[in-house]
Amino acid sequence: MEVLNSFMTWIFRSRLGQIDHFKQHPIQVQKETLDELVDSARKTEIGKEFQFDRIKSYQDFAKQVPLFDYESFKPYIERTMLGKQNVIWPSDIEWFAKSSGTTSSRSKYIPVSEESLEECHYKGGKDMVSLYVSNNPETKLFTGKSLSIGGTLEKNPLNPQGTARAGDVSAVIMQNLPIWAQFARTPSLETALMGEWEAKIEKMARETMNENVTSIAGVPTWTIVLLQRILELKKAKHILEVWPNLEVFFHGAVAFGPYRSLFKELIPSEKMRYMETYNASEGFFGIQDQPDSDELLLLLDYGIYYEFIPMEEWEKENPKVIPLQEVELGKNYAIIISTNGGLWRYKIGDTVKFTSTAPYRFRISGRTKHFINAFGEEVIVENAEAAIQYACEETGATITNFSAAPVYFEDSQSKAAHEWVVEFQKEPEDLKLFARLLDDKLREVNSDYDAKRHKDLALRQLILHNAPHGLFESWLGKKGKLGGQYKVPRLSNSREYIDEILGMMR
Repeated sequence: MEVLNSFMTWIFRSRLGQIDHFKQHPIQVQKETLDELVDSARKTEIGKEFQFDRIKSYQDFAKQVPLFDYESFKPYIERTMLGKQNVIWPSDIEWFAKSSGTTSSRSKYIPVSEESLEECHYKGGKDMVSLYVSNNPETKLFTGKSLSIGGTLEKNPLNPQGTARAGDVSAVIMQNLPIWAQFARTPSLETALMGEWEAKIEKMARETMNENVTSIAGVPTWTIVLLQRILELKKAKHILEVWPNLEVFFHGAVAFGPYRSLFKELIPSEKMRYMETYNASEGFFGIQDQPDSDELLLLLDYGIYYEFIPMEEWEKENPKVIPLQEVELGKNYAIIISTNGGLWRYKIGDTVKFTSTAPYRFRISGRTKHFINAFGEEVIVENAEAAIQYACEETGATITNFSAAPVYFEDSQSKAAHEWVVEFQKEPEDLKLFARLLDDKLREVNSDYDAKRHKDLALRQLILHNAPHGLFESWLGKKGKLGGQYKVPRLSNSREYIDEILGMMR
């Protein structure tokens, strides 16, 4: 195993020269990326519609191709899902990454081409390992297996008889991994892609608890649930009693800060390493390339062309959009991407702040809308408003205001939840029923929340507080934000607001 470890470490280090190239020549690499994307898609339906053959510069591209969000791009995606090819990208698209929904859809379906799999998602995984072994030359990573927690796959909902399939991006990636990569991971592919999460966690725990696991890759939420079950089965105090050679957790999808203390409890070792990635359904965007920093390196040769909207421009009908070379340090930007998966000037909904331009490094600063994504559930305001409207209609209640935030894991035995403070104009007769209806509707309108709530595996039922009349107005007044232009934040991914509000109720 030592020989294999040395060989694999050498193989992965070979990518470092290409990473250095885009770090040193970022604008040139991005220009080449845009030229390749436009040239590849000239004869697609979208290429003809927006006259890609006349695009000779970034200025032409920005002038001729409009900005899209999921709702406006959805007709192109749906035609592709129905089996029509060459709509948004020249190669056949047989996979769609499923993520949480929008105003009108329970789920979004993001096209995943062969090129985006190979040149973006897989390259991101390889670069993650390359940078890790570069920063940790003494690693024994390849002497054991990588535990990866995948999502689930399903038939194409718009064309169930067709060959195209959909699923969480992790499941799409896992299903298509080369044989050598399948050999290096655990559990079995069949188990990793199971759809029923309670049975899946149980089977994963039993399959992996006797393996030599040296790394874990996944979302913190499900990882915690799995580790807790393994500790129960092995009657162990911490996970290093089960996997003594575990050395790194590659994590992403949600902010890791609130989980850090819990992971230290589960994995009590100062030698344990944590490496953040920014891998979304739409693409692999960033990797933590410095062990002593939480900044992410922007990945520039992945078939993704980046543009940015300053957040002060976001609400404007025709916002200012800038290319990478015009970003400024410390400013909040919404990300716009064009990709080799067939997305064009697409608003992914995330915001970033750049910390460096040589090379381009950044931190994820949030979303363009209020949201809760503490556990990978991606609950957006539209989900929350639909759910609370339903609960009100079913109980005859009316509300004046509400706010919600996550309740994080307190220790290795606890369950997380969402906590709501609702100020009623007309209270429901049964607050417990209102809370249950609210929770049930959230599960109905958001598939990611539903998955986390399944049998209370990762999230228990939401906690509801009945706020006294005038509470939210008093809170805004206390913060000096009374007035028509100020609104109570419906959702927050931190507890800053809700702890202040709850403090006023005590």
